[in-house]
Amino acid sequence: MGQILKYLKALSDNTRIRLIALLSLEELSVNEIQQITSLGQSRISTHLSILQETKMICFRKEGKKSVYKINPNIPEEAQQAINLANKGAQESEHYSDDFKNLKRIVEKRNNQAQVYFNQVAGRFDQKYGPGRSWQAFGQVLLRLIPPLDIADLGSGEGLIGELLANNARKVICVDNSKKIVRFGQKKVKKAGLKNIQFSLGDIENIPLKSKSVDVALFSHALHHAKQPEMALSEAHRILRPEGQLIILDLLEHQFENAKEIYGDYWLGFPINTLYEWVETAGFKDIEITEAAREEEPPHFTTLLVIARK
Repeated sequence: MGQILKYLKALSDNTRIRLIALLSLEELSVNEIQQITSLGQSRISTHLSILQETKMICFRKEGKKSVYKINPNIPEEAQQAINLANKGAQESEHYSDDFKNLKRIVEKRNNQAQVYFNQVAGRFDQKYGPGRSWQAFGQVLLRLIPPLDIADLGSGEGLIGELLANNARKVICVDNSKKIVRFGQKKVKKAGLKNIQFSLGDIENIPLKSKSVDVALFSHALHHAKQPEMALSEAHRILRPEGQLIILDLLEHQFENAKEIYGDYWLGFPINTLYEWVETAGFKDIEITEAAREEEPPHFTTLLVIARK
């Protein structure tokens, strides 16, 4: 088979055209491509291998990972084939989302401050020291937060709300269980907390006025919502201009028993899907990071989402 036919055969697959389009814009690792496209890792590796055989792409080692890019030394006919593939990719249903997700991944990669923070956080409790704990560390961070009006949405019994009330101007805990709301009301009354209140309501129809809070917090609540997009839209409504959305929730997983054991409606969320929902709700400056990963199976991973109205 002639070399030109090899190029054309390699680019006859929609997934490989998709990969070429991404690598034409940025060099990427397999993990980054997976985050952008939501394709399986083995599938990505297989298609990269086919493209690599034609020498249209090449890779370099960065630690233990391989980073791929368009080969800068390809002949003119290969470059012409890639140019045609890029034009075809722009007609694909995936192109817009891939481009948007690529931009997010590159921004995340360039945010070295966040990378450093994650490294420090990961080392914090590896070495024992008297009195050295996340509990004490959390108390310090809470006191650095300025007084704000905070909505703890899907609050449960209000554990996080109680912590935030230490320095918040006001905390409103919203939950759809009458029993939990009554329990929370009694508990904060007994504790003498004047700046925290419980309100019965659904996170998809939040019982708060528009533009009434500075922070809307979902702490492991979205995966209980039948319509997370509606909950995010409601969070946008109740936030004041420049208000902040904070989400802690699970990365998509395969532990089906979570529905029965924990009453979860969703088995976590793909990062790309969550990003799209937050953006569609009207938020900007969206950041999504993996905040924690459990060491024991099923290795639940917690995502942290920060965005601004």
